[in-house]
Amino acid sequence: MRIATFNILHGRTVGDGVHPARLTECIRELAPDILALQEVDLDQHRSGRSDLTAVAAAAMGAAAHRFVAAISGTPGATWMAATGEEQPGTAAYGIALLSRFPVASWQVVRLPRIPVRFPMYLPGPRRVKIVDEEPRAAVIAQLDTPLGPMSVANTHLSFVPGWNRMQLRRLVRDLKGLPGPHILAGDLNLTPQAAARWSGLRPLATAPTFPADEPTRQLDHILTDDPALCARHCRAPVAALSDHRPLVVDIELD
Repeated sequence: MRIATFNILHGRTVGDGVHPARLTECIRELAPDILALQEVDLDQHRSGRSDLTAVAAAAMGAAAHRFVAAISGTPGATWMAATGEEQPGTAAYGIALLSRFPVASWQVVRLPRIPVRFPMYLPGPRRVKIVDEEPRAAVIAQLDTPLGPMSVANTHLSFVPGWNRMQLRRLVRDLKGLPGPHILAGDLNLTPQAAARWSGLRPLATAPTFPADEPTRQLDHILTDDPALCARHCRAPVAALSDHRPLVVDIELD
């Protein structure tokens, strides 16, 4: 069974805009059974008003999929925290979880957010910027897979040190309230050591994923609490879009 997580940068190829056909090509090449996507657009002008979750679902032949908006509106412009009660046709941005296997139920978790704008030092430009941290969410599916029932979560955590650890602890607490075994995938904005330490889960895949051209850091993770799940092959292949590489792992029961 193959699991993949991919921060798709709203389907954008750096320097060459958004082309949904490239997303289709990428997903077909990955051929995942379960796919966690982050930075996903819905009905955004910058991505041609596409439903990128539906594009990915068609590409992998998903039996079930769920988009969860973190933001209602447009990142970098006018937006508000999504509530899940947005009207059809509302532009949104968030995460998605897709599966080739049946889904028994879905849960959405709204994660703690820094409630005010705050100063943060940015090492790249070497300056302090006032940041309005985006809302963060997670989606959990209870799946019926060839390896048995399991609960799988996808999220994109804050880039703010400390805050992402708190979000991770909250998500793991909610995930473990559902039937196991449990798998957590997504862009956690944490090192492998920090992700394992603060989640209490073990990694199924280890490979640098960021930046995409010459990755030196692993921000994207696939973790589990099941000692019987074994990784037989993991990789972070070059993709035709995004500033992250996808993280892919084939798993089986030991």
